Amino acid sequence: MNYPKDIFEKEEEFLLQTYKRIPIKISYGEGVYIFTEDGKKYLDFFSGLAVNALGYGNKKVIHSIKEQIEKFIHLSNYYVNSPQIKLAEKLVKYSGLSKVFFANSGTEAVEASLKLIRKHFGPDKKIITFSNAFHGRTYGSLSLSGKEKYKKYFSPLLANIVQLEFNDIDQLEKNVDTNTAAIYIEFIQGEGGIKVASNQFIDKIREIRNKFGFALVADEVQSGIGRTGKPFAYDHYDIKPDLLIVAKAIGGGLPLGALITNKKFANVFQIGDHGSTFGGNPVACAAGLAVVNEVFENELVNNVSNLSNYFKSELNLIHKSYPNKIVEVRGIGFMLGVELFNPCASIVNAFLEEGILINCTSETVLRILPPLISTKENIDHFLAVFIKILNGNAR
Repeated sequence: MNYPKDIFEKEEEFLLQTYKRIPIKISYGEGVYIFTEDGKKYLDFFSGLAVNALGYGNKKVIHSIKEQIEKFIHLSNYYVNSPQIKLAEKLVKYSGLSKVFFANSGTEAVEASLKLIRKHFGPDKKIITFSNAFHGRTYGSLSLSGKEKYKKYFSPLLANIVQLEFNDIDQLEKNVDTNTAAIYIEFIQGEGGIKVASNQFIDKIREIRNKFGFALVADEVQSGIGRTGKPFAYDHYDIKPDLLIVAKAIGGGLPLGALITNKKFANVFQIGDHGSTFGGNPVACAAGLAVVNEVFENELVNNVSNLSNYFKSELNLIHKSYPNKIVEVRGIGFMLGVELFNPCASIVNAFLEEGILINCTSETVLRILPPLISTKENIDHFLAVFIKILNGNAR
């Protein structure tokens, strides 16, 4: 795509200023790289915020999109479309759950889950969520989120939502009771700084769910579809959610989200209770089907598992070499975080100068989300550049 020379001025003139744009003019993407108009190449270890699981220009995704576009681009949900049903079948298979509702994004899938929880349990029971959680920016999803900087101008939010400290077992035991409808959890908090739920914390959730009968809702918008080296982050624990929320990678780059329920909650929604004009769009579902097949049936998820162990161990070695700069290395699979003692915006800019794209979240955490197709050579290049930056030798 050829951008006009004043693309950034036009962006500021015509678009609401809700994003802090990275000042590069992208021409196209290929594999794990994006290329700019002036011929620069960037290793994308942010993956479009975990969307581009198969990188850029995947031929199977493109073929699936083209094939479906030639049939029909959109079909009302009053009719059945084959890509939607096939993708739902795959999501049920790999999640171990029962039924799917398709939306257009993660935040829409969260909203669907809230309606389902309220319908089943009633409006008066409380919903538990956690500090630093991020579940979206619409009113319902924002009500569940834990960061005040996103919520401070938008009160009043939904009632009967109680926020507890993530990984705090004592708070959990004191606040969960027979009046609890649901617990919403990211097993790995992405926006919250790549914070991983402890095994003890999840064991306690499983124990008290058996006692009180609330619904466990897993938000796997960022961590799902093989990013952790298993189908979903909850697969690293001895637990299954009642409701699962996925998005980002499942559309192959097109807008798509899904709420997946177990059998217990599969019939809560009746005809007319919820809907979406574009949810489950056939083109997006065709793309998603190609992604799911590649990740799970061509064993890409195993590649992630193997390489991520190497990646994290090498990051931990860097941590040992720079204990005054790095607080901790966290994460699972290709969802990794490096917490620094100082704000990380300058480090992200240094990576940009060196031709690598990553992200800073929670002020001091480098968020690393490589495409699932990344190789050891890609990882080694990232590690070498990171050491160069930490040594102060970046350009």
